[in-house]
Amino acid sequence: MSTAATPVRQLDPHTVAELREAAAKLLAEFGTSATSPELLGRVQRLARDFGDDLRHHFRPVDTADGLFVLRGLDVDDEGIGPTPGSWATAGDSGAIHDLVLLLLSTVMGNPIAWEGQQNGRFVHNIVPSPGHETEQTGASSKVLLSPHTEDAFHPGRAHLLILGCMRNHDGIATTAASIRKTRLTDADVDLLTTAVLPILPDDAYKAAQGYTDQAPPAVPALFATEDGITLRYDPAYTPLDRADAEYRAAYGRLSDELARVSVAVSLRPGEVLVVDNDLVVHGRVPFQARYDGTDRWLKRASVRVAGRRTRPPAEAGEHGYGQAALEAHAS
Repeated sequence: MSTAATPVRQLDPHTVAELREAAAKLLAEFGTSATSPELLGRVQRLARDFGDDLRHHFRPVDTADGLFVLRGLDVDDEGIGPTPGSWATAGDSGAIHDLVLLLLSTVMGNPIAWEGQQNGRFVHNIVPSPGHETEQTGASSKVLLSPHTEDAFHPGRAHLLILGCMRNHDGIATTAASIRKTRLTDADVDLLTTAVLPILPDDAYKAAQGYTDQAPPAVPALFATEDGITLRYDPAYTPLDRADAEYRAAYGRLSDELARVSVAVSLRPGEVLVVDNDLVVHGRVPFQARYDGTDRWLKRASVRVAGRRTRPPAEAGEHGYGQAALEAHAS
């Protein structure tokens, strides 16, 4: 895994002040970061008033890396309080930062949430949780969180994933690998752009498991667009044993290539990692959680971008395992 430099966009003080002032207005008006139609509508109105400088910082991902880090925001380690023991107990912890991420998401596209995940909140708390140490979810710690496309099982998954760092005393790295950096043969690309296997819902969506009895749709791992290859990848939830040896070998070479080009991004408090979910798979290195209020703590937001042509049209017919995406529509 490489520690090569990640593209960075440095926020200027004026942009930071503009964001913080808008987030403070929201918190004063609503007293919470728990999303509601009223809050989302106010977010959209405030975001529309942002200046061109701020919008330039939040322009689309524009390199083959498929990601960038925003710097310039800060986090008061004492002021945010202890790292929550789980998302379920986080409540409004770090609420001002929830609202900053919600504003950023709204500038970049349409924020989305999931009825079946973290009570439908539009900004998630990603913290290690007792009893979940070995799962393939954001609540794990002791195991490698395998590289994956966020919500790969669902046709309505985010185009952009936004991770804001609240606390990371141990420098725990997020891993990321762009399909645009890999080298695959034409034969492997041809095979992997064929819909062969399904991608099943991950453990964060336990209520979706009943839909696996309804002929889970086979989906391609790769998709060829006019601008280049995109991917839909989650080996931990892909039943590879159902495929023939040729397909498994090609999938294995894809996995090897993603590992070869993987980079480690160790976020510092206040930094925000923006990942193109159609180009980049992400994961996390293992670590030992202490559960003492000082563990790694990220905020996560998901964004759809209207008009993108990065996915096969056939995805529109998938059932999504019964999971409904909630979208903040313009008002």
